[in-house]
Amino acid sequence: MAENREQNVTQYTLKGFVASLAVLCLVGCAGWFGYVQTFTKGLERLPAKVCENTVERDLVIQVLPPARSAEEWAGLRNTKYDFTFQCQVVTSSESSVWGRIWVQPVSKADWLERFRESRDEKIVRVSVDGVEALAQFDAEDAFSAAYVPCASPAISSYDASRNKDYAVIAEVSASVYENRKPTGATLRQPLTDIAYQLTKHVYKLAKCKPSRDFPEELPRYEDE
Repeated sequence: MAENREQNVTQYTLKGFVASLAVLCLVGCAGWFGYVQTFTKGLERLPAKVCENTVERDLVIQVLPPARSAEEWAGLRNTKYDFTFQCQVVTSSESSVWGRIWVQPVSKADWLERFRESRDEKIVRVSVDGVEALAQFDAEDAFSAAYVPCASPAISSYDASRNKDYAVIAEVSASVYENRKPTGATLRQPLTDIAYQLTKHVYKLAKCKPSRDFPEELPRYEDE
């Protein structure tokens, strides 16, 4: 009898331990899930495409670290002398992606030379069907730019008569101050894809000519 009683007590104790452990696991999982959803899923709550339905959210997620919250904004300035589209995504951790895209009188050669002269960091380039793109990064910031020739109604008749080379130019930068995402091609590629998507968007907004079918994506950067 005493032996049976001891076995029953042991079984109840073991069952109680297992039940308590299961409860703790459930509570822990629920707590972790709540933490993840509350403090790290801010970017996932953005629209599927940000900046006037132009840039894929997944590209922004690849560039910026997780954050509790994120906001996106886009705006167009269209005057006689200025056709500029801007796009920005800012997170609660102060990390951000910022883009400026505009129509400007500049040849491809002059555009490339400006980056060679103004940036000491190594620059990598890709091109396809007349579209040029480049990227560089340093310890905190990453940068990408794109260029595509454009004859636009937004250009004044005076400038057009001077036979200047005009183009849609995109410049996109990412500032990340903590939880740094991987660098190299894994960072430059999505940032360049953002610049490319914005360039295509402004090419249409500015009613550039000739009309063109843009490639689905630019050539991929090679790993260093």
